[in-house]
Amino acid sequence: MTSTPVAAPIDTDVARPGTTKTARVKKRLTSRGATIVSLIIAVLWTLPTFGLFISSFRPEEEIKGNGWWTIFANPGFTLDNYSEVLLSSSASSPQLGEYFVNSLAIAIPATIFPLVLAAMAAYAFAWIKFRGSGALFVFIFALQIVPLQLALIPLLQIFSGILQPFQESVGDALNIPTSNYLQIWIAHTIFALPLAIFLLHNFISEIPGEVIEAARVDGASHGQVFLRIIIPLAIPALASFAIFQFLWVWNDLLVALIFSGGTSEAAPLTQRLAELTGSRGQEWQRLTAAAFVSLVVPLIVFFSLQRYFVRGLLAGSTKG
Repeated sequence: MTSTPVAAPIDTDVARPGTTKTARVKKRLTSRGATIVSLIIAVLWTLPTFGLFISSFRPEEEIKGNGWWTIFANPGFTLDNYSEVLLSSSASSPQLGEYFVNSLAIAIPATIFPLVLAAMAAYAFAWIKFRGSGALFVFIFALQIVPLQLALIPLLQIFSGILQPFQESVGDALNIPTSNYLQIWIAHTIFALPLAIFLLHNFISEIPGEVIEAARVDGASHGQVFLRIIIPLAIPALASFAIFQFLWVWNDLLVALIFSGGTSEAAPLTQRLAELTGSRGQEWQRLTAAAFVSLVVPLIVFFSLQRYFVRGLLAGSTKG
């Protein structure tokens, strides 16, 4: 008597496409309920910004007398706030052009410097084997928990002692306030490197090793591999970090306020925005207009690099 063979149980996750763990998570995140929740969060997040935008076009007496939502019952718009912020040259409300240029002069180098240094360091940790590389990488990663405020006084002592002669000589030669800019650049670079190295290392280490090995067999040096292979493939991660770093530096007030020397020569836009409300906070109608002037550049940066943003954030998070 022969026994009837029993069929092996079928793994439904393998047999039926679209039932893997990744597919199930994707289905939940794209469901109707998740979409509704996302829309509610987006509306709640955007509502204060919309109110600030409406207030920037309202007359001063209306802003101080009632809320922005009354614009629908009592419409009234004016460009006086923007005119005062952009065109006025009085001592109490100077033009923002100089501060706008200062913010660009601070944010662009303070984004490029840590990006370049972190990319080279991430490549070294990922593909160049040397003694103590693992411990050094863990140490750099652990530096992210050090509070920024803890390093302000030591950096001020270094800048006032060691770098002062060099800063003054370079500033006199170029006829620019290099001493103030250089301090801010170095400070932002130092604070950005731990996170930048960690993020870029996660991306660069996921590049197939066969590509690196083939280039090395063909005689390419580490510099050639880095410039011709790593940089083109790591553009999504580089762009994602560039967005984060630029927005952080552009919106920063603490570091710029401390290392700019307290002068308007290197003061960023955020420092002037903090002064626009007046000594008693009674002139905040100017702040509403100035805030949206300061939003122009970050919006341009984000929308020009947004196609790389999600790809860079998800780099290294999944395999397969």
